[in-house]
Amino acid sequence: MIKNVFILICIIFLTSCSSNDVPENCLRTDLPLNITTDLNNPQLINAQTPGGFVDLVGGINGVLLFNKNGNDFVAFDKLCPQNDCDAPMTFEKGLVLTCACDNSEYSVHFGGAPQTDGFECAAREYRVLKNGSSIRITNF
Repeated sequence: MIKNVFILICIIFLTSCSSNDVPENCLRTDLPLNITTDLNNPQLINAQTPGGFVDLVGGINGVLLFNKNGNDFVAFDKLCPQNDCDAPMTFEKGLVLTCACDNSEYSVHFGGAPQTDGFECAAREYRVLKNGSSIRITNF
């Protein structure tokens, strides 16, 4: 009985927290992206260790591939979420993407969430699939 109640509470919690609402001023571009590469590629040598990263060609303004812990990777488009800048975001302090035009910062550890007060749009995150040394970055 307690197990069933716990499961029900978990389901309610998970469904109540999920939201696909994107603030009105946030970028909604859905260009197809499908990058497949191998971690043994010399271009990706910096992404082979935890905390390592590499900039890849693709997406709207380039893609940052970040190694969170050796096995888990995240990827973000380097386009400023407010779409107010032609320059790609830079990866600074080992934790945040920074938009040069408005100095807004976005966490790579928290799904691209804005770290600067007054900003509500998240950095565009792509799906990363790792199979052995193969990495696939996609948005479909």
